[in-house]
Amino acid sequence: MAGYFDVIGNPILKGRGISEQDTATSRHVAVINQAFARKYFKHEDPIGKYFTQIGIGTSRQYEIVGIAQDARYLAFDLAKPIGPFFFLPEAQHDFLPNAESTDATPGSHFLHDIVIVTRPGASLPDMQLRQAVASVDPNLPIISIQTLREQVAGQFTQQQLMARLASLFGILSLVLASIGLYGVTAYNAGCRTNEIGVRLALGATRVQAAALIIRGAFSVVATGLALGLPLALAAGRFLGSQLYGLNPYDPLVISAAVLTLALSALVAALIPARRASLISPSEALRAE
Repeated sequence: MAGYFDVIGNPILKGRGISEQDTATSRHVAVINQAFARKYFKHEDPIGKYFTQIGIGTSRQYEIVGIAQDARYLAFDLAKPIGPFFFLPEAQHDFLPNAESTDATPGSHFLHDIVIVTRPGASLPDMQLRQAVASVDPNLPIISIQTLREQVAGQFTQQQLMARLASLFGILSLVLASIGLYGVTAYNAGCRTNEIGVRLALGATRVQAAALIIRGAFSVVATGLALGLPLALAAGRFLGSQLYGLNPYDPLVISAAVLTLALSALVAALIPARRASLISPSEALRAE
């Protein structure tokens, strides 16, 4: 349909899209995607070239008038590169020339979806849409009405569930690690009570005493990062195919993870560090 690529936000990189001038009586045209151009035309300019479908019972040729940017139209094989696609005007779809013809694409003879574009933030009630469609053809069935965002999200239900579970387990692991780091830091602070008392007696400030405990906690986190980051980067090579549209080596994501661990270590070390800073030098020395 005319304006289809503009409505769904798929840009035309070269040539033009489907227009209202592409009717049943005009020359038959097609818009291809980048993958189609790379596979069948390689380094040639496909605009103005012709191709023919095989297996639909007709030898009709289509003139390529535009190249659309590669986009996902299928909800499977997400790990594979986008394959070749071509788009034909609805008014020029091919009917079978006779009953004995073998049709390779019978689904292309029917309108499956109607895409409606609205102004940003506008609310369009479903009843109003049904009335508008009924005014054109009362016998036209409407199975469901969804926004494009809802339709895309519905194709990734399983992936979203797995992502939520992974996030939940990650948060639980972070909490358990923080509790463990708190225990180690508190034990370390208790073992260094006398040392901290001596430092305070010799003129060290309570802020310096707290910093001593916090540095110990961060040394544990630094050791874990030194071992974990290379392993995480190595695992990204094997898990990258499962991260559709994401880069496993995204520096922003890695930086966010490091900052999250650092913040968790700081929170886990604050209570032991505060207790260490409140130690009385005289009591610490008497305990010796």
